[in-house]
Amino acid sequence: EPITMLSKTLLIGSIAGATAFAPGAMLPATARRATAASPSMQLWDNGKSQGTGVTAIPFAGRPDTPAFDGTWAGDTGFDPLCISGNLDMKFLREAELKHCRVAMLASAGAIAQDMFTFPGAAETLGNSKMTALHDAAVAKGAMGQLLFWIGFFELFSTVAVVQMCTDETNTRKAGDFGFDPLGLGKGDKMGRMELAELKNGRLAMIAIGGMVHHFLITGKGPIELITG
Repeated sequence: EPITMLSKTLLIGSIAGATAFAPGAMLPATARRATAASPSMQLWDNGKSQGTGVTAIPFAGRPDTPAFDGTWAGDTGFDPLCISGNLDMKFLREAELKHCRVAMLASAGAIAQDMFTFPGAAETLGNSKMTALHDAAVAKGAMGQLLFWIGFFELFSTVAVVQMCTDETNTRKAGDFGFDPLGLGKGDKMGRMELAELKNGRLAMIAIGGMVHHFLITGKGPIELITG
């Protein structure tokens, strides 16, 4: 029964992740015009790689919603359910980026379990991995600590999201928490980094879903499954 529940949860998460692929009009009108005036910040190869000329589903065409104006990072013309025309796109892009970041961390962690043994992990949690490791952590109480601290930090992110979605004068971009200690997004690098984060995050959402289902079927981690 836990496996059935987990599978349902992953299915719902996959659907949510797919709808979150729709690019959002994340900035207020003034900021959007500035972005559109500097396409090199958001588009690649003059829009041939993304933007107004790209259609993910050829026979369906590009969604006819204001969000698909071709100026937003990650615009591939994919929104078959037209979610972007019915929900606040600032919220949707924030949700997509959050899922992207969690999925990238989860994918890296799933792979690391097959490659490294961290000090004290085996003594505390045994040799469990993937969903079995989750269950072991719940039994030991570790997941309760994670839930508390993640919930604590979510309070701050929720305030930022509410302000962004309700205050028209708020210029915060979705997913922007001012965290760039290495300065990777300074100057004209920001457009490339935004696109890279979205593409890697979307791939990671699909990847971690596959890793978990492989484990549920075979009981093997991703590297262990590949190497036999």
